[in-house]
This record gives sequence, C-alpha cells and structure tokens, in this order.
Amino acid sequence: MSLVSLSGVRREIGATIILDEVQVSIAAGERIGLVGPNGAGKTTLLKMVSGREAPDAGVVQHARGLRIDLLAQESTQDPALLGAPSLIEAVRGGAAALVALSEQLREMELSGAAGSSEYAEARQHFDAADGYGLDDRVADALRGLGFPTERHMESPTRLSGGEQTRLALARLVISDPDLLMLDEPTNHLDISAIEWLEGALRARKGALLVASHDRTFLDAVIERVWEVRDHRVTRFRGGYSDYARQREAVDEGGERDAAERTKAIAREKELIQTYRSHRKYAKMHEHERRLAAIEPPVAQRRAATMHIATTGASRGPAEVVRVRHAVVGYGEPQRVPIAEARSLLLSRGERIGIVGMNGAGKTTLLKSVAGIIPTLGGSLDISAGVVPGYLAQVRAAGLHGATVLEALRAVVPVEQAQARAHLARFLFRGDEVTKEVAVLSGGERSRLELAILGLLPANLLLLDEPTNHLDVDACESLERFLLEGERTLLLVSHDRRMLERICTGLWVVDAGRVVRFDGGYAAWRKAVAAGWSAAEEDRALGIRLGDHEEAKVDSPRTTPVAKRPATRKPAATHARGLSKEQARRRRAAIEGDLDLHRQRKAVLEGSLTDPAVLSSYTALAGVSAELADVTAALELAEEAWLALEGEIAQ
Repeated sequence: MSLVSLSGVRREIGATIILDEVQVSIAAGERIGLVGPNGAGKTTLLKMVSGREAPDAGVVQHARGLRIDLLAQESTQDPALLGAPSLIEAVRGGAAALVALSEQLREMELSGAAGSSEYAEARQHFDAADGYGLDDRVADALRGLGFPTERHMESPTRLSGGEQTRLALARLVISDPDLLMLDEPTNHLDISAIEWLEGALRARKGALLVASHDRTFLDAVIERVWEVRDHRVTRFRGGYSDYARQREAVDEGGERDAAERTKAIAREKELIQTYRSHRKYAKMHEHERRLAAIEPPVAQRRAATMHIATTGASRGPAEVVRVRHAVVGYGEPQRVPIAEARSLLLSRGERIGIVGMNGAGKTTLLKSVAGIIPTLGGSLDISAGVVPGYLAQVRAAGLHGATVLEALRAVVPVEQAQARAHLARFLFRGDEVTKEVAVLSGGERSRLELAILGLLPANLLLLDEPTNHLDVDACESLERFLLEGERTLLLVSHDRRMLERICTGLWVVDAGRVVRFDGGYAAWRKAVAAGWSAAEEDRALGIRLGDHEEAKVDSPRTTPVAKRPATRKPAATHARGLSKEQARRRRAAIEGDLDLHRQRKAVLEGSLTDPAVLSSYTALAGVSAELADVTAALELAEEAWLALEGEIAQ
C-alpha cells in the first residue's frame, strides 16, 4: 500500500530549479534514507512529501487518513511543546489520542459504565496500544534523548533551541505516526542518544523517511536510499553502505570488480586492526593508505567533490602531548572544574578520538590542549617542535579577508592561480572564490577553514566536530585527508564511522574522568556493553601509578560502579620498591573500597527479600543489575588487595 506518491514533481525557487521530474512513492513500513550534496533539495523534498510545500508542477498524493509528522533541522518554537507545563506533558501530547482514550475510560469507570460494550471496546483499543505503558515510554524517550529524570518536570520554555528539537523528537517517537520524517535528527544528539534513537526507530512499524549525513545512523535504520542529485531522485536498495557500493558501480560503469574489492577491503581492515592492537602505527598507516586507495573512490562523482592537499609539515617529536593530573574546566568568573586526566600520552602518528556525552568536557579538553583554556591544575605539556592546527566547532569569527580567495591568501601567502586551484578542490570554483566570507553558509565556511588548514604546516591537528555542516561526500573526502601523511590528530566527533575508520585509540571523557581506551570506536562500545567504564579504568590506573587518591573534581553525575569486563585482568599493583608508608596508604585505599562494596552488597541482597521489590519486575531487574556490578567491583578490589599483599610479602 502506497502512503505517499510523487508524480512528475517539479520545484523551483526563483529561476533556480531545485527538483525536476521526481517520480517516487513510499509504502507502508518502508524505511528510506535521503542522501545527496548540501543544497541538492533534500529538505525541500521532505517539505513537499509532508504537504508543507506545494510543487510547481506534478502531483503529491497522500493516502486517506494518513498520519504524518516532520521534524525539521531546528526547533520551530512549536506552541504544543512550549505551552506544556512540563517536559513529560509535552511528550505525552504526542500520544493525544491515547491520552484522550485514557480519560474516556476513567470517566466511564466513575459513572458506573465499566460493564458496557462501549467500555469493553475502548478498553480493547487502549490495551492494544499499550496505554498503561505510555508513561514508561515517555520517561524512557526523555532519558534516551538526554533529559535526566530530575529534569522531567521542568518547563519546556527553559530549553535551548537544540533541547527543544530533542524534545520534539521525543514527542514524535511517542506519537508514532504512519509516516515519520526526520531532517538531520542526530545534529543535537550525543552518541548515547543516537544509539537510543536507532533502537527506537528500528522498533517502529510505521514508515520512515530521514535525511542525514550520519552514515552509521543510516545503515542502522534504513533499507532504501533516495539519492537527491542534479534535480533528480534516484532509488537504491539497502542501507548506506549498500548504496555507496551501488553508486560506485554505476559511476564506474559496472560491478566488474565489486566482489574482489570487497574481499580486498576486508583483508586490509583486518590487517589495520591487527597492527593497531600491536601499536605498530607505521605499518597500520601503510595499510590505511592502501585501504583508502581501494575503498569506493567513486572517481566520477568525487571528481566534483572535495580533495584536500597536504603540505610537508615536519614529523615533530616522538612524544607530542603528555598529561598528568590535569584538571580541565573554566577559571572565570569562578573555578568550574569539569574533568581530570590522571595520565595521558599522545605519541607521534597517533590519531585519537575524544568521545563522551554532551557536556562531559570534550571540547574543553581539546581547547586546553590547544592552549585556549588554561588547565585548573596538574600539567599538560606540549613538546617542543609541535606545530598545532586547531579547527573550532563554533566558527563565528577568525577568518580574515572579505572574500573566500582573500581569506585563504591572508593566512597562506600563495599566488592567486595556486589559491584558485586549491579552492576548486573544496568546491569553490569560478566566481565562488569571490563570494563574501560574511555570507558563507555553515558548510561553505567549514570547507574554507579545512582548505586553509590543509595548507598549514601543522603536525598536530586539533579538530572539534569537523564534519558539522558537511555533506556525505565531503565527510569521506575529509577522512581521506586525515589518513594521509604522519600528522598526529586529536578529534572530537559524533561521526561514528569517522571515529572507527580514522582513530587508533580514544580518550573517553565521562563522570569527571578522562581515560585512554586502546582500540577503535566499535571496540569501545563493545567493551562498554561488557561493563567497561571510565571510572573503573581511572581507578585501576591510579593503583598502577601508585596515586590512588580520588580526583578532586566535582563531577556533574554520580560515578557508577562498573561491571567487570570478562577479559579484564586484576590491576597490577607494582608494590615492589614501595616505602612502608606508600604500601600502607595503598592498602588503606583498597580496604576502603572493599568496605564500601561489601556494605552496598549487603544492602542489595537485603532488597532481594523485600516484597515491594519482588513484586515489581523493573525494581527487581534494577537491584539485580546493580548487585552484579557491585559483586564484580568487589572481586576486582579483592584481587588487587591479594596482589598487593603478595608483592609486599616478597
């Protein structure tokens, strides 16, 4: 059954043709991703499908009774959201029909009509829609999209624009229309929220049409791709990765080498992972360059997209950045510590991704490395010979020159012909190089700043969300740039595909701590699912370093007790050579942990006999999960204590 169909649709803005001869349809339950360059017409197409805009030619037809909702890229000050007394009520409003049915049932019960056929029919509809689980679903949506429980009674009028967009997204998930349309829904979400949204969208039975530059997100939630390019819409089967392979085959004129290339790609990725795990970065870089050469280059299409040239930056010292007990935060108007890094080392050639929840301190940490924000304590040392290049997330100022061409030449003095040729690789061609900097869009400004950065002799790149405002082609070009050469990289990004492909390791910012994780993004998420946590990693690091005191940072959230990863070994204590006082302090710290965990375990075991807990599946599951966490943490502490005693005895 077709929910929406477009026949011969044409859309113009002034004398510019945006879309022409569009012939597509959406079936019930179909999941479609919209891809294409910025400005190709994806948002326009969404608006026409939703009925918010009418075509200049052609027909858009909707099925009778179709429930359809569109989430735009930015909040639109929706009165239905802002007029609600709380976040909970704003999201519950998405299920207005279900809420009204609940009120109808209540009124019938109060009036003594609970035995009527009308009541039975209404109750059947209510049960089929899981009406009694609505409040749980509302709370889960709010928490999943980054609103902790303590904020659920807050007024929506206090939210920022990005928060309002997230609230609107939660409302749409609860509304569950026949066709849900989303325009860049991951823009205001951190990694945890994106993963929650992926699960919610996969669980939906209704149709989905989503425009996104997040390639991992698209692979997770769609089964068809509509490519908007050159005023047309072309349909492809499969997720984003399938689309990329099909598009490559189309551009190269066939699928002759698709199977062989797929095997070669898998082989190179396996070698990259092997060398990464052994920290043989030179060999890893070699195979990454080979992978970049054989992965879908889409020569014809990419000829018109961004190609970034590198310059001969010096290799720099072997040790680029060393961090020891560095507290990052803000010192004005008052000291506001955010996170502490107990011990970190960034070596030459490493490419490290900084990951964590929104507000955890990722950008603050990067700015501290860049020297923009001083640390509040400890040491953060940049070695002599390191030349940093910094790309900020918020780029409101900092470009000199009235035009694109002048802005480039003001920073990098090159001949005009050379500057034009370089800018052409960043999609600034012809008269576009004379475009005023003041009127550049977000994507154009990003391309210009990356063009400038590509010519600077920096051997340490500090990039804060570099893919913001870039389309898919530009993101993939940026990845190829970052794989070139031997430059060291610190990267803050929510682009999971880029993190996995680019980074040799991660710095995880969580619960007021910054710790290193050796491995890529996928390995980190797998470890987190197995129980890995920044808090436990930091504790183990403190034991290894002999400085087991707690970090003096006011964490914005309570540090959870971590589950113990199945493959994790007891933390080494290195007690040999310690003075009696050092050994005493370390034993006291571990014994303090033992007492804490034993006390908590006793409380939880007592809760398992509480009738109120036993009668609630949710409460029982929560207590059982925490008991498993505490038991694992207790075992770790016991192993550390035994190891310490054994070392001292020797």
